[in-house]
Amino acid sequence: MDDGSGARPPGAPIRGSCLCGGIAWQAEPPLELMSHCHCSMCRKIHGAAFGTYVVAAAEGFGFARGESQIAFHASSKGNRRAFCPTCGSLVPGEAREGRVAMPAGCLDDDPGVRPLAHIFVASRPAWSFFDDAVPAFDTTPPGFDIPAQPDPPAWGEPGGVRGSCLCRAVRYRLESSPTLARHCHCRRCRKARSAAHTTNLFLEAAGVRFEAGEDRVRTYKLPEARYFAVAFCEICSSGVPRISAERGIAVVPMGGLDDDPVIRPASHIYTGSKAPWHEIRDGLTVHEAGDI
Repeated sequence: MDDGSGARPPGAPIRGSCLCGGIAWQAEPPLELMSHCHCSMCRKIHGAAFGTYVVAAAEGFGFARGESQIAFHASSKGNRRAFCPTCGSLVPGEAREGRVAMPAGCLDDDPGVRPLAHIFVASRPAWSFFDDAVPAFDTTPPGFDIPAQPDPPAWGEPGGVRGSCLCRAVRYRLESSPTLARHCHCRRCRKARSAAHTTNLFLEAAGVRFEAGEDRVRTYKLPEARYFAVAFCEICSSGVPRISAERGIAVVPMGGLDDDPVIRPASHIYTGSKAPWHEIRDGLTVHEAGDI
């Protein structure tokens, strides 16, 4: 299977799959309307700085396996987000008006198109920054009448840094200072968060306190990996903190935070595996592999 480098026969279907591989699909080219969405809903459910979607014609789209396993979360009126209940990856949802939207982070092949826009940029958090050549819009480009979803109201009393999943079943606080934040572009992270990259912050394991829904957190560990695992809400699939007792750390997807954590991402790692459709131009240190 192609690792996203673009080595695909001309005209061949474009493939995608979730992190665990249980759900896989393919779509006939050409694809269209690729965009980066910075709205609060996409940040929450991806656990990332933004979600990237690309559209395929429904008549050329099909699941290769696992369609019966797909779980859904009604994230807004008339919109159900589809995900793998085993690993938490977002997957293509139901066809609408003859089109299927696919999360680009889960694609196994170069989709052959590049982002047309950053949308809902007015909702991006203070720690998220980009400086690429893609046009950016506070809401959507002219001619695309997509209503903005309001940011959810604050929950609980202020104190520490609050975070939550999209459905708010899982709520937590960071009670100690993070030691590091960075963007990871490895294929595993792209699959896990179904996004261009994940953005995680790290702190001591005891620094995360769950205030609700800890019993709703599911963890998936990649069998062949020594450490790699993800934690997500079993209801909506949003990325949530993963506590590694073995390593004494907590890994927190920054897209799920409701307050400014003050710390900012310091670098991009594993850029040698980055998605071919994503451009890095924010001035941060870049490492083709890990930085530690």
